Amino acid sequence: MRVASAGVIGVLLAASGLAQMRTVTLPSKSPLVNIRIVFTTGAIVDPADKPGLSHLTAAMLAGGGTKDLTYKQVVDAMFPMAASLNNQSDQEMTVFSGTTHVDNLPAYYKLVRSMLLDPGWREDDFKRIKDDAINSLRVGLRGNNDEELGKEVLYSTLYRGTPYGHYSVGTISAIEKMTIEDLKQFYKRHYTQSNLILGLAGGYPADFLDQIKKDFAALSAKDETPVPAIKPEPIDHTRATIVEKNTRSVAYSFGFPIDVKRGDPDYPALLLMQSYLGPHRMSGGRLFQRIREIRGINYGDYAYIEYFPRGMFAMEPSPNLARRSQIFQIWIRPVEPPAAAFTLRLAFFELEKLIKDGIPNEDFNRTKEFLTKYVNVLTKTKNAELGYAIDSLYYGIPDYNSYIKNGIAKLTVEQVNAAIRKHLRADRIQIVAVSANAEQLKKQLVGSGPAPIEYNSAKPAAILTEDKLVEKLDLGLRPADVQIVPVATVFE
Repeated sequence: MRVASAGVIGVLLAASGLAQMRTVTLPSKSPLVNIRIVFTTGAIVDPADKPGLSHLTAAMLAGGGTKDLTYKQVVDAMFPMAASLNNQSDQEMTVFSGTTHVDNLPAYYKLVRSMLLDPGWREDDFKRIKDDAINSLRVGLRGNNDEELGKEVLYSTLYRGTPYGHYSVGTISAIEKMTIEDLKQFYKRHYTQSNLILGLAGGYPADFLDQIKKDFAALSAKDETPVPAIKPEPIDHTRATIVEKNTRSVAYSFGFPIDVKRGDPDYPALLLMQSYLGPHRMSGGRLFQRIREIRGINYGDYAYIEYFPRGMFAMEPSPNLARRSQIFQIWIRPVEPPAAAFTLRLAFFELEKLIKDGIPNEDFNRTKEFLTKYVNVLTKTKNAELGYAIDSLYYGIPDYNSYIKNGIAKLTVEQVNAAIRKHLRADRIQIVAVSANAEQLKKQLVGSGPAPIEYNSAKPAAILTEDKLVEKLDLGLRPADVQIVPVATVFE
């Protein structure tokens, strides 16, 4: 498919006619060796009638054994090494990763090589993998994770009609119809040298990289599939989708696509904005302070400028989820139903204030200092550092730490506020809510009628005065702009 820029320190192009095979290496004296085998392909090339094929193929390779060994035999062989092969699949990247002690590297790599280059394709494994995918949709996503459900419905809605327009895990009905032959064909077309990035970190032997390159030269040379364009339809009016579900609280995700990703001039400025407005799982953000800390309304209020799945379980984003198109998103949950209409208006109120007034100079300096240190947390392990280095190759930027620190150091508050005004807006937004009593919530959100809130404890006079403005805020929703969707139909 696509060959990313190779202007990154530590990136070597394979020789001997394998110029398409990219490698990222971070050698050290550590006795642990990290392997990340990345294919720059994923759900964007799923056939229209087979959403989830990429995800199922990756899961089958990582959880289906080899031609000579059953999956149980593979697991039993890795157990004494305290090792495994993990997989992660998304729209544009599919990742296989693992860590082992250098003493176990030959035996571990032999298993990994066979799993990825000589898979078993057994029917019993395939049935298990399919059942796992279906259960992850029915139980894990729709049943138990309102946070992730709202986020994925938001993405699917914003990118409807584009290659990003389906959840990477797919739909239940499509997964049920898939065959092993579908997976084999996907593997043959897209698991190629041109899509491959080999990543190594740690104290591996000097000749180990050459061995991996030689082995993976067995893959087809090139993916002939054209790179699909990602052009989401413009939003002409604020609209909402309410996923109706028997749940005790309301979860919100709302946002819109942005034309900014890593490597773009305004990326550092928007990253600083995100850190000011609502860094994931942190209490210092503006949204968290105004919604939870002062008013005590809910648990979490965060903002994002990049895809961030599994947020319920992760404190930091995972690497190797690179995308050519990103969205600005605000996430709010859980909110008790009596406060739901007010809380959404409060989030819009804060977004409008940010766009109008910008970040105060004192908060800018504080956030700048925080972000400069926080990037070290993201790459605190060799495995994470390797993942971010692979992402930097994909985006054509220097190593992530240097890229962010240098970009942040040069920023002024005027530049950040200009980027906020340029890229953010408080209208033409897609809202997704996961809620019971959807019709009742719809009535509360539509129009400019007041949506007051009642507190269980006294609040400062300034907050109560501000609340009077918030409760009258018009979200810009008309009855025709609100769609109600039963949860049983989502990703079905």
